[in-house]
Amino acid sequence: MRAGEKAYDTLRGEILDGVLRPGTVLAEVEQANRLGVSRTPLREALARLTADRLVTSLSGRGLVVSEISGENIVGLYELRQALEGQAAMLAARRRDDVPFRRLRDRLAQAPELLEQGETGLREYFSIVDDIDLAIDDAVDNEYLVAALQNVRLHSSRIRRLASHDHERLRQAAAEHLLIVEAIVAGDASLASHATHVHLHKSLTNALSSAESEATSSAGIA
Repeated sequence: MRAGEKAYDTLRGEILDGVLRPGTVLAEVEQANRLGVSRTPLREALARLTADRLVTSLSGRGLVVSEISGENIVGLYELRQALEGQAAMLAARRRDDVPFRRLRDRLAQAPELLEQGETGLREYFSIVDDIDLAIDDAVDNEYLVAALQNVRLHSSRIRRLASHDHERLRQAAAEHLLIVEAIVAGDASLASHATHVHLHKSLTNALSSAESEATSSAGIA
């Protein structure tokens, strides 16, 4: 793997996992030394992260990890409603129901997984990721899939905010199950509506979580 690619993958993973928190300054010399690369591949990695909008330039501070503001969250969910609602509708119309039947069986285990700590939580999110992949395959539209993948990149940062709210995770699992069941049944209208409901509840929770985190960070500062 090229040095620039390695630096990009590492920094991207740390941003998405919350290791590098919003507002963290990404100084070239410090990050190059930490990652064991020269400044040229690091700049390449930072340029890609800037294009992904995971990193932004702030006057007087240089490059920093992008903030997760309430305004950003609302904007992202407006796009998710348009893209994911359409994707669920198309998936219900075009699907091979076998993979979705398997996902339905896996989702039935979600309540138990969510009681198993970090290991169970990772498995649950793996199921959610596999639902996204199954919908991508069923949609069979490369333009829509590319747009969805970009949106999910930022959604994963927001998802982390709610990862310790077990009641919301249980609700989300039930919402995902309804979406999958609608796709299995070939009910495009229900699949779209279930996605709309899920995203509405997720948005409400994400805004509340972001506000709590901002209050907590201000208290620490």
